[in-house]
Amino acid sequence: MEGLSPPVLPAALLSDPTGAAKATAAAGKDFEAMMLGQMLQGMFAGVSTDGPFGGGYAEETFRGLLLDAVAKEVAKGPGLGIAGPVQSVMDAYAKGKE
Repeated sequence: MEGLSPPVLPAALLSDPTGAAKATAAAGKDFEAMMLGQMLQGMFAGVSTDGPFGGGYAEETFRGLLLDAVAKEVAKGPGLGIAGPVQSVMDAYAKGKE
């Protein structure tokens, strides 16, 4: 993991712990949604869009948007459980910067 820089929070959030907690919670959920979206993209990569009930070019074009929306909805709930650890790491980093 060399070369990766730790997340940077704006100074205003570091001075307001509740604002920082909200920001890191949102970042954790966003990260989880992005990861879920990438997983779903891979799952649907081989699914054909032709056939009697296929959406053809339109389905192919908008599939990414649909999968991103599904991923965001899944992440709103318990999701895969990635958001919590991401938030913990970001909170620990923010406390270390104080």
